[in-house]
Amino acid sequence: MKNDERTPSPSPEKQTTTAEKEEPKKAPAYVPPATKEKRQKSVFKYITILFAAAFVLMLVAFMMERRQNEQVVDSLNQSVSGLRESLSNMQSAQDIYDENMELIEQINELQSENDRLTNENRDLSNSQKNSEKSVEAMGWFWQIDEAYVLGKYSLCRSLIDQMGDELAAALPTEAVTDNGRFSPADRYQEIYDAVY
Repeated sequence: MKNDERTPSPSPEKQTTTAEKEEPKKAPAYVPPATKEKRQKSVFKYITILFAAAFVLMLVAFMMERRQNEQVVDSLNQSVSGLRESLSNMQSAQDIYDENMELIEQINELQSENDRLTNENRDLSNSQKNSEKSVEAMGWFWQIDEAYVLGKYSLCRSLIDQMGDELAAALPTEAVTDNGRFSPADRYQEIYDAVY
């Protein structure tokens, strides 16, 4: 009689299949963005990588020029040390005079080389600053372009005001791609004219 009182419980396999049947299927929560947005993101990544590579190359060139400059100064110091040693050895006055003239010529050459390297260093520094401004301007430009494309004209005007004229002037005037599209500067001007 004890066996009759027990009711068989359903197997765990049957329980899981009924639970699965009871849960309704849900719609996917995420729909992938359109290919145009993917292209914009990839172009932005490409431009960012190009600017980063240019920045790294300028930094490497700057470091190489600085190292050369230090070598020139070391060479100059060695030349001066050589002059002092020659004087301490009590050479004849003519020998000292000849060596002194050679060292003066070397100093003049090294000084002109130092001036040239200093000018190149200044040019590289200016180029680096321009590249940094261009990268910052491109960041603002992409936000302005996206706001314009999405029809958020008040946000677009606000971003243009925040960006300022100095950064707008730093936008590239040439298109990076050969697809006949506007350069960033031309597109910015088109958006500016449309919202103001």
